Amino acid sequence: MKGRFIAFEGCEGAGKSTQMRLLSEQLQQRGVPHTVTREPGGGEISEAIRKVILNGKFTAMTDECEALLYAAARVQHLSDTVAPALARGEIVLCDRYIFSSYAYQGAGRGLPRKFLEEINSYAVAHFMPDVSLFLDIPPVLAFDRKHGKDENDRMECAGDGFHARVYAGYRQLLEEFPAALVAVDCSGTKFETSAKIVRLLEERGLIPRA
Repeated sequence: MKGRFIAFEGCEGAGKSTQMRLLSEQLQQRGVPHTVTREPGGGEISEAIRKVILNGKFTAMTDECEALLYAAARVQHLSDTVAPALARGEIVLCDRYIFSSYAYQGAGRGLPRKFLEEINSYAVAHFMPDVSLFLDIPPVLAFDRKHGKDENDRMECAGDGFHARVYAGYRQLLEEFPAALVAVDCSGTKFETSAKIVRLLEERGLIPRA
């Protein structure tokens, strides 16, 4: 059985963790083997890199260093978690993947796409998701919904202008990669959004129908 790779994308507070949990519950009810993971993270080494990237004290980190750390964590994560799960025929639900790099380090930080493509070339060549779901909600509304920013999270505290650029970057990516990145309107309740996601994945044959 071939595994399936589904990534969840979006701005801070968009509800990725909640939607992944609800989808995982649906898959459990249907008896579908799956793995829930995240980036950066998803393994001992990648989680250690995550702590460095998000540490609010590391304000002197360069944009290039940040992008390279994300890419390094991604390669390790693929080896430790994603590749083995796919080989077992499982569905992998991943909180963030390559489009996060393009939106955050590209549109947000202003790094050249070519640089980001080069440092993520292994991931792109070997492990592209079957679909990436963009939970579409503007960052201002998303932060309101999560009751503000986490002051200890370096990315959340990058500034409103940064997050606005990230959101605009995702909107541009939707036009650039219409088959790979799909927007999901999550302005409704979490259960309404979950139903949209389940229906979309069923229609694409990525999860079995109930």
